[in-house]
Amino acid sequence: MSAITFAIGNQKGGVGKTTTTINLGAALASFGIPTLLVDMDTQSNATSSLGIEKKPGAGVYEPLLSGSDLSGRVVATNEKNLWIIPSELDLAAAELELSSQENYLVKLRDSLHNLANNYGLQAILIDCPPTLGLLSMNSLCAADYLIITLQSEYLALEGLSQITGVIQQLKESGANPSLELGGIAMTMYDNRTRLSYEVWQEVNQHYPSEIFRTAIPRTVRLSEAPSFGKTIFQYDPNGVGAKAYLALAKEVKQRFFV
Repeated sequence: MSAITFAIGNQKGGVGKTTTTINLGAALASFGIPTLLVDMDTQSNATSSLGIEKKPGAGVYEPLLSGSDLSGRVVATNEKNLWIIPSELDLAAAELELSSQENYLVKLRDSLHNLANNYGLQAILIDCPPTLGLLSMNSLCAADYLIITLQSEYLALEGLSQITGVIQQLKESGANPSLELGGIAMTMYDNRTRLSYEVWQEVNQHYPSEIFRTAIPRTVRLSEAPSFGKTIFQYDPNGVGAKAYLALAKEVKQRFFV
């Protein structure tokens, strides 16, 4: 099986994007699916959330610009079947430098394609920046599917049509004609409030086949785990957050890997 690449994104920050990337990746890895995380966010939150030190020259920056081999940048995590290409501070400069290069939208895709074939990966999850700049565009052009993390509040709905519009633009322009919306994961869901339920209903009405049935709850444990450099399965394996991400991963596996 060739690797399936997912961009995990939303142009709004603080919506559980990185939390979803690392914990969905860890859950897929626990199912025996060799999984690579790619930290494309200049804040390096996915990198630090796994307890990995940020080192200059250790991330995707130089290969992104030169097209060189990414295999030397792959770092093993302390989860079986889970690896990461960390982020680095220099990645912020890539936004400026990429725009002057030829084929600047597909730099990441070319690098990841070679890597996936050589490593026997089945899943690649890209943690996108919370903007729609060139790093996010490279991530989307490298992906087969976009998974949108959507906070359960009304303001989040406003950006949903914008990011789905970007998918259409990338398809029509030929930058990534095969890109599809792979799913919408509701995050920070509070079943005690009517608002969360109403937002869920609204999204379900417009995207009935894309929305995942599993909603990720708002829980302190999910917020605490990154500060210990751990996934939720290591930090609170029996908690509601771990159970939710395991259920979400089962949906992803059933949708894409069966």
